[in-house]
Amino acid sequence: MSADPVTPGPITKSPVYGVLPLEKLREMAGIELFKGMMAGELPGAPIAEVMNMWIHEAEPGRVVFAGRPDRQHYNPIGSVHGGYAGTMLDSCMSCAVQSLLPKGMGYTTLEYKVSLVRGISDQTGIVYAEGKAIQVGNRVGTAEGRITDAQGKILATGTTTCLVFPI
Repeated sequence: MSADPVTPGPITKSPVYGVLPLEKLREMAGIELFKGMMAGELPGAPIAEVMNMWIHEAEPGRVVFAGRPDRQHYNPIGSVHGGYAGTMLDSCMSCAVQSLLPKGMGYTTLEYKVSLVRGISDQTGIVYAEGKAIQVGNRVGTAEGRITDAQGKILATGTTTCLVFPI
């Protein structure tokens, strides 16, 4: 794990990216997965490398991703594509649900809604996507999320519904 040289604090990125075998996922509670990724003991998700984002904080019911949007995330009109915010929100909100799941349980996103509040550019700097679980049951989990810049300005918000199932 390497600390981000520009921003002080516990920002870390996974040195390796990959997909864990289903057998390995069955052995871990959701929060264990995220703690392992943050410690560099487990690979980060391949999408995190493409998006230049990483798990910044994780606790049961709350997961925060940090990301550094860059020009590679731009749309043709010269700003970060809305899909960047959508992906960060889907990640933090669904992971907030997963962080409450016991061993042997998984999830998939059924739907999510995103509201883009402010534009994002490569000049925005590091952004933080915080997901908080609202309710997680045996079959359905819901969560809410928000993306802020380093000064705390809200850039986007969202909600999600996830299907919970045995893996």
